[in-house]
Amino acid sequence: MQTWNDVIRLANHGGPAPDKRVEKTNAEWRAQLTPEQYHVTREHGTERAFTGEYCEAHEAGLYACICCGTPLYDSRTKFESGTGWPSFTQPVKENALKYKKDTSYGMVRVEVLCNTCDAHQGHVFPDGPPPSGLRLCINSASVKLVSETEKVA
Repeated sequence: MQTWNDVIRLANHGGPAPDKRVEKTNAEWRAQLTPEQYHVTREHGTERAFTGEYCEAHEAGLYACICCGTPLYDSRTKFESGTGWPSFTQPVKENALKYKKDTSYGMVRVEVLCNTCDAHQGHVFPDGPPPSGLRLCINSASVKLVSETEKVA
């Protein structure tokens, strides 16, 4: 289980290699994604609070990266944070995500990225529920819910 100390260490020193890498040109990403998905994932944007498709979703399954299909979050770790974005306490596995220091907008935060294709997911904060204390605050536009009966990448 990852904790805030693990996230900070990974943001400062790098993390485990992904199982695979997916790299495309900006034109290829634009052709594949909606304008909002492209803005959020490739331009590090943020959807408006309480507007995302998965903010109130409670279906069982895995949340996969909208860009490359890599499973990133398990619905069993999703919780209601009251922030207006889907929130999770853990990634689906240790090398699913990468963390990066983000100093945009005059703040110091930790950005969450897909470790397979570098798609911006959101940010992580140390104010989540026990036992991890993590709140992975994720944009709905950066993921797709794959039901337990569907095959994931």
